[in-house]
Amino acid sequence: MAGQGRSGVAVPAPPGGRGRAHDSAGKPARGGMAHGSAEQADPRSLRPGARTASLLAGWRAALRHAWPEWWPVWIGLAVLFLPTFFSLFTGAWIGEEQGHGPMIFGLALWLIYRKWPQVRALEPASSVAGWPVLVLGLMLHLLGRSQHILMFEIGAILVVLAAVVLVKCGARALRVLWFPFFFMLFMVPLPSEFVAAVTMPMKMAVSWATEQILFAAGYPIGRSGVVLQIGQYQLLVADACAGLQTLLTLEALGLFYLNLMRHPSAFRNVGLALLIIPISFSANVIRVIVLTLITYHYGDAAGQGFLHGFAGMVLFLTALVLILAVDSGLQWTARRRQVRRGEGT
Repeated sequence: MAGQGRSGVAVPAPPGGRGRAHDSAGKPARGGMAHGSAEQADPRSLRPGARTASLLAGWRAALRHAWPEWWPVWIGLAVLFLPTFFSLFTGAWIGEEQGHGPMIFGLALWLIYRKWPQVRALEPASSVAGWPVLVLGLMLHLLGRSQHILMFEIGAILVVLAAVVLVKCGARALRVLWFPFFFMLFMVPLPSEFVAAVTMPMKMAVSWATEQILFAAGYPIGRSGVVLQIGQYQLLVADACAGLQTLLTLEALGLFYLNLMRHPSAFRNVGLALLIIPISFSANVIRVIVLTLITYHYGDAAGQGFLHGFAGMVLFLTALVLILAVDSGLQWTARRRQVRRGEGT
């Protein structure tokens, strides 16, 4: 099929090869950075310094090309959400319970950045459904901002961004970007009543598992509900150590890993997605054990100071290691199943 130039003139391709770009007069176009230019050097074949300069030049050209069309959108989003982000970074997002928010949002933007070339490859389109979605997002933002409802205020970010994609790029673009927008759901806080109802059984289970493991290891530990008594110290298992938000954060981490790996095996994908829940529970137990041992050996000040924050890093590192280990086990199991099927045929 013949390609079509920017001027709308169809140019037949010569047999056995790609046609050169032509301008509206039918003459071969001169080389350059413009669309429809002649063959350019592959950036991957350049030296590292030249490759970086080439990529930066390409990004500058793309920004100059997109600026006249997108600048009202960027300004509108900045006016709408900069006060929200200022409030989040000076309030909810500096605490442990919602501290995963900036990580989730940053990873979602990175996923959109990775998918954006596929969006640009689509035919330009606009969906009328984007306008009611935009109105819904603005109403959510107004209600959440005025009434201090964090769930609505953060959820409005997701809804407004989805509306912008629908209006500017169409429904097909939103389908391409479905996972980044789904991933952003994990940064939206849930109602406190629901979180409290689900968190208490989780804290009880984590406290019980910690007591059993440390008692089996010979430590003088006892438990009353979610309060652990080890030596002369008492530790309360808080929501941030074993709560629903921590579980959802680790679930998001596992789904992000699945999206990056893109395993062709449905067995590995479904198996790992289901096993993320016990992995998250195990990582929470390890974190509480680490905090309990730090307090027992180094005192209450150490357990509540820098090492308490370090235990949070241990939580995510432990979860990541467990995810990688379980994924390797599932990969080995999938290969064994393929070998058995091959032997059976």
